[in-house]
Amino acid sequence: MNMYKKPQVKYRQFPPVNLPDRQWPNKVFTNAPAWCSVDLRDGNQALINPMDSDRKMQLYDVLIRCGFKEIEVGFPSASKIDYDFIRTVIDEGLVPEDVSLQVLTPARNEHLDKTFQSLRGSKRSIVHLYNSTSTVQRKIVFKKDRKSIIQLALDGVYRVLDNVSKYPETDWVLEYSPESFSGTELDFALDICDAVSDVWLSEFGSNIIVNLPATVELSSPNIFADQIEWMSRNLAFRDKTCLSIHTHNDRGTAVAAAELGLLAGADRVEGTLFGNGERTGNVDLVTLALNLYSQGISPNLDFSDIEAISRSVEHCNQMQVHPRHPYAGELVFTAFSGSHQDAIKKGFTSQQSDSLWEVPYLPIDPADIGRNYEKIIRVNSQSGKGGISYILRSEYGLQLPRGLEIEFSAHVQDIADTYKTELTADNIWEAFNTEYLEASTPFSLFGYMERQNADGSCRIEATLQHNGQEVMIYGEGNGPLAAFVHGMNSTFGQNLSIVDYSEHATDSGSEATAIAYVEVKQGNEKQLFGVGSHSNITKASLLAVVSAANRLSGASACYLRHEQGG
Repeated sequence: MNMYKKPQVKYRQFPPVNLPDRQWPNKVFTNAPAWCSVDLRDGNQALINPMDSDRKMQLYDVLIRCGFKEIEVGFPSASKIDYDFIRTVIDEGLVPEDVSLQVLTPARNEHLDKTFQSLRGSKRSIVHLYNSTSTVQRKIVFKKDRKSIIQLALDGVYRVLDNVSKYPETDWVLEYSPESFSGTELDFALDICDAVSDVWLSEFGSNIIVNLPATVELSSPNIFADQIEWMSRNLAFRDKTCLSIHTHNDRGTAVAAAELGLLAGADRVEGTLFGNGERTGNVDLVTLALNLYSQGISPNLDFSDIEAISRSVEHCNQMQVHPRHPYAGELVFTAFSGSHQDAIKKGFTSQQSDSLWEVPYLPIDPADIGRNYEKIIRVNSQSGKGGISYILRSEYGLQLPRGLEIEFSAHVQDIADTYKTELTADNIWEAFNTEYLEASTPFSLFGYMERQNADGSCRIEATLQHNGQEVMIYGEGNGPLAAFVHGMNSTFGQNLSIVDYSEHATDSGSEATAIAYVEVKQGNEKQLFGVGSHSNITKASLLAVVSAANRLSGASACYLRHEQGG
């Protein structure tokens, strides 16, 4: 079967909400919501191989370290592993004073009784009661009218109240979810939430969470935001209610829906680390939280070591975090594009430690979440001079002149094109070392002596090997570099001239190594760079001339590309 040319005959557009005076588009974020992780329940039930007790405990520890204060730890009435796990963390005192355990239960008596048994002895627990309310489920699955669905929810609340009286040592919170809220008529969602809240609040006066889940993401995020604002405006007990949202990712916009839902009035978000969950998953709390962080708002969650968190979640879920996953993926702080690399390099150079973050293409400083700068710029055939020079500077302390950046990047691109793979920092250094620092044919420098003439000019005597033969050269000039070039020209007929020269040290102190760069022209035709390295800056500069002379004598890949304007 092929896709329909007229999909409207099979699918209908989600109806908009009549909310002409909507306020959420004018709102801005000022603080983080309350967070509830459902990794151990919603995320767990969505795994091919659900977590055993050890993996659940490891992930529980990760969530505690991240700073979650509400954690949905399981579905104890439906799973012995969940029931036993909950008993373990309570009996062994593994629940911090400021953390509330949350458990899910359907509005059915036998489930509710076992749910409360699993939580006995806890300090503060959230009982998450749900029943499905959507038009489609009422019609097809339950074959019940609105009144019957409301009564089902109320029966559940009364059973919760019966159990609460048996465990007075616990501070109980009721969370109610009209499951599939996203597919429920708003007036009916309001009626059932108000009915549940009325019964609970008449007994306790507080401690209620109304959770509005996009169990199936059916609309665009703006319509979901309208739904949340409409409910927030109309809930009978809004001032006593924590309004929560739980967005799924069927349309791929769970993060956007959650963000707009918060602007529309929600106080709390349920989701999972990296978005694991049924079908396309839940809202990704890492992305949601770090989006706030990137706007200068503390998420009140700690993702300082995002790589360690990722590894733990991958182990526990036995699912990989995608390499392009926002903030956490292996490649998200990596640039292959040459123009991007160049902009990032310049951004790092200009960034001051005490100033606002302004580095192109990087919305946050990778170091804030434990990422390494060395992984930011990587090189392949699409890369440019900026990324290559950044790697040589950050890894090996080289500060290439602009012309050398252009020349060497062409050589690296040839290598990447040939091998059709990413090049590591070691690969790039090896290519630079081979092309410039180790160029030894036909010339090698053995030694030299320099003397100052009476007129202040310099005289140099140097011993070179040329095509296997030892040769002495003599030259004069206004400095050792000019004198050496004069000696090379007079002895070998090289017709070399220095176009540009620069130098720097790669270290400080007595162990510093000098790097010299010379751009050398041969007659009116060839023009190339040479590089020399030595603890003595004069010798480094002479080695750079030798490097350039050797490269000018050969059919250098760099020269060929340079001639063509690469």
